Amino acid sequence: MATRHRFLHLLLICLLSFSSADDSSAMSKLLSSLSPTPSGWSATTRFCTWTGVNCDSTNSFVTSIDINSQSLSGTLPAELNQLSQLKTLAVQKNSLTGTLPSFANMSSLEKIYLDINDFTAIPQSFLLGCTNLQTFSISENINLIPWQIPLYLNESTNLGAFSASNASITGVIPDIFDSFPNLQNLRLSYNNLTGSLPGSLGNSEIQNLWLNNQKQGLSGRINVLSSMTQASQVWLHANAFSGPIPDLSNCTNLFDLQLRDNQFTGMVPPSLMSLPKLVNVSLQNNKLQGPYPQFSSTVRVTIGSTNSFCKDTPGPCDPQVTALLDVAGGFGYPMSLADSWEGNDACNGWRFITCDSQGKNVTTVNMGKQGFSGTISPTFVNLTSLRSLILNDNNLTGSIPSALTTLPQLQNLDLSNNNLSGPIPLFPASVKFNYAGNLLLGKNVSSGGGGSGGAPGSGPGSGSQSGSPTGSSKGSSVSAGMVAGVVIAVVVFIGVLIFVFYKCHVMWRQRKGVERVDEGPKQRMEMAKTNLTNGVNGYAGARSELQSQSSGDHREIPIFEGGNVAISMELLRQVTNNFSEENILDDMRAKVADFGLVRNAPDGKYSVETRLAGTFGYLAPEYAATGRVTTKVDVYAFGVVLMEIITGRKALDETMPDERSHLVTWFRRVLINKDNLRKAIDSILDPDDETYESICRVAELAGHCTAREPLQRPDMGHAVNVLGPLVEQWKPSKHEEEEGYGIDQHLSLPQALQRWQADEGTSRMFDDFSYSQTQSSIPSKPSGFADSFSSMDCR
Repeated sequence: MATRHRFLHLLLICLLSFSSADDSSAMSKLLSSLSPTPSGWSATTRFCTWTGVNCDSTNSFVTSIDINSQSLSGTLPAELNQLSQLKTLAVQKNSLTGTLPSFANMSSLEKIYLDINDFTAIPQSFLLGCTNLQTFSISENINLIPWQIPLYLNESTNLGAFSASNASITGVIPDIFDSFPNLQNLRLSYNNLTGSLPGSLGNSEIQNLWLNNQKQGLSGRINVLSSMTQASQVWLHANAFSGPIPDLSNCTNLFDLQLRDNQFTGMVPPSLMSLPKLVNVSLQNNKLQGPYPQFSSTVRVTIGSTNSFCKDTPGPCDPQVTALLDVAGGFGYPMSLADSWEGNDACNGWRFITCDSQGKNVTTVNMGKQGFSGTISPTFVNLTSLRSLILNDNNLTGSIPSALTTLPQLQNLDLSNNNLSGPIPLFPASVKFNYAGNLLLGKNVSSGGGGSGGAPGSGPGSGSQSGSPTGSSKGSSVSAGMVAGVVIAVVVFIGVLIFVFYKCHVMWRQRKGVERVDEGPKQRMEMAKTNLTNGVNGYAGARSELQSQSSGDHREIPIFEGGNVAISMELLRQVTNNFSEENILDDMRAKVADFGLVRNAPDGKYSVETRLAGTFGYLAPEYAATGRVTTKVDVYAFGVVLMEIITGRKALDETMPDERSHLVTWFRRVLINKDNLRKAIDSILDPDDETYESICRVAELAGHCTAREPLQRPDMGHAVNVLGPLVEQWKPSKHEEEEGYGIDQHLSLPQALQRWQADEGTSRMFDDFSYSQTQSSIPSKPSGFADSFSSMDCR
C-alpha cells in the first residue's frame, strides 16, 4: 500500500509538471503587462489562438509574437526570456516603456523588432548567446540610457541587419564586422558614436551603411570605403571625417553617397565621378581642393560654395598649384593648407609660400614646425624656381626623393628633425642641406664607400652633407682608430652614469644627511661587485645586495629615491675594470654589455633567442613577446633608466594608479605635451634653467630609446653623442659638492676616469690612449646628432 501511494504521488508530480511545461505562464504575464489588451487576446482563451501569436505543432510553445502598431503602452516582462522556442518578436510602433527584458541565451531567436517605442534601458547582456539572430531593430527609442554596441555581438554570426538609429548609442563602433558574412544593413544614424571607421567594414557584404549625424561626430579617414565593394548606399554626412575621398573605382554598385558637412580635403577622385550607378552625391560644406568636379548629367550632385577648388568651373589648375596640391597630398591634405590655399594662384596669399619679385614663380616653401606627417612629394621638382625648401621639425617619414637633386636653383634644403629613412641623396655643393635628427636616415649607406645613393662620408644625423667623398678601407679589416672610438664612446657613457648618480647623491645628501655605517654593508658591497661581473643572474644578485642597503645611509651607495636603481660610485668604478673588447664590441659594433640581454651571441649575429630574463619594466616589447634579443633591447632598457633618473620613479610601480604605474607609457604622454615635463622632473633635482635644458635633451633621448619599434631606436653610440657634451660642459655650482668623495671636479671627465683607474692600479683601458687622444676623439659637440632632440621647447 505504501509503495502504491508513493507511485501515485510521483505520477501526480509528473502530471503537474507536464501541465506547466508550456509557455502559458510567460504569455499570461505579457498579457497583464500591456494596456489596452491587444486585439484578439483574452485570458479565457488558449494563448496559441491569440491574434499575432504562432505556436509549434504541439500548441505548447510560442514561436512568434507580432503586436506591432497597436498603440500599446506598458512594459515587456522579464518572463519573455522563458519563451524557449520564440523565433520572432515584433512590438514596434507602440508606446512601450521601461527596461527591456534580457534575450540572453534565447538561441532560437531570429528577429527582434523594438523600434519606435519609449524603452528606457537595456540590460548589459541582453543579446548574449543569441547565436541565430538575423535581424535586430531598436531605432527611434530616444529615451534610452546611453549604451554601447556589445563586443559579444560577434557571436551572432547569422546577423543580416542591425538598425539602431536615434537610440542613444555611445562609444566607438566595434571592429567586429568580419564576423558577419551575411550582414547587409547597418544603420546607426543620429547617435553619439565617436572614433574612426573600423577596418573590418572593408570587404564586408554591407550594402546600406548609415552613420550620419553623430552628435560629436565620427572622425578620421574613410579609406576603408574603397574596399566595401558591395556598398550601394553610404551616408556619412554631418560628422567630422577628414582627409581625402579615397579611390572608389571598386565600388561599382554605389548609387547614393552623402559626404556633406564634414572636413574632407584633397581632390575629388576621378573614380567617384565615373561610377556607373551613381545617382546622388553631396559634397558641400567641406574643404575639397583641386579642379572643380564634373559629374555625368544623370547624377544629382550638391557641391556648395565652401570648398576650395582652384576654379569655379571644371578644368585643370595652374601647374604650380597642381604641384603644391600634390605636395599637400603627400602630407595627407592637412586642413591648415586647405583653409589657406584657395584660388588658382599660389603667389596670391598662399600660406607658407613665397614668390619672386614679379609674383609669378614660387621661390620658397617654408613648412617647418607644422606637425605635418606623411611623405615628401617628388613633385617639388616641378617648382623649377624653388630656391629654399624648409620642412624641418615635422613627422615626415619615407625617403628623400632623389629628384630634388635636380632642382636647378635650389640653395637651401632643411629636412632636419623628422623620421626620414633610406639613402641620403647627393646634392650639389651649392646646396646647403640639413638632415640632422633623422635617426634612420642613411642606414643602408655602405661604410665601404660603395653606398646606395647616400653621400659617402656622411652618416645619419650628421647635420650637413660632405662636399666630397672620403675614402675608407675595404674588406673586413678594422683600424685601431675604430676600436679607440668605440672604447672611448663606452667610457663616456659610463662617465655619464657616474655623473648623474653622483649629482643625485650629493643633492640627496644635502637634504637628508649622511650617516656613516659599519663594515657590514661594505662587505655586502664587495659581494655585489663580484655578482655583477657574472652576467644576468650575477646582476640580479648584485642588485639584491645593493637593495639590502637601501634602509640606511652609506657614503658609497647613493640611493636613488623613488626608483629601484641602487648603484654605488665604487661599483661603477669596478665595472670599468671589467671592460675588454669582447665586453664592448660585437663584431666591431658597440653594445651595452651588462644590461644582461645581448651576450654570448654567435659570431656574426646581432640577435639571439634566449629564455626570458631581466626585470619587467625594462624589457623591450619585442623581447617580452618573442624572446629574441638585439642591441636595441639594451637601448630600450637604457631609455627606461634615463626616465627613472629624470622622474625619480620606478619603471613599474604598483602603488600608482594604472595609468601611471608603467613609467614608459606615462612618460611618453609627458613628452607629447612638453609643458608637463618640468612637473614630471624629480623634485630632488631642482634644476636651474641651464640644467633643465639638458634634462629636456635627455628626456627626448629617453623617448627615442624606448620607441615601440626597434628600428626607431638609436644605437647606443648616438645616445653617447647626445649625452657626452652635457657631461663635459658641467661644472659644480657649489664648493661643498666637491668634498668627501676623492673626486677633483676641476678635472675633465677623461682625466677623472684616468685618475680613478690609477688609484686602483687597473688603468689598462687607458694605457693606449693618452688624455690628448681622448680629448681629440670626443667632439665638443656631436656632429649634429644632439640637434635631433632640440625640438623640445625648454624655455
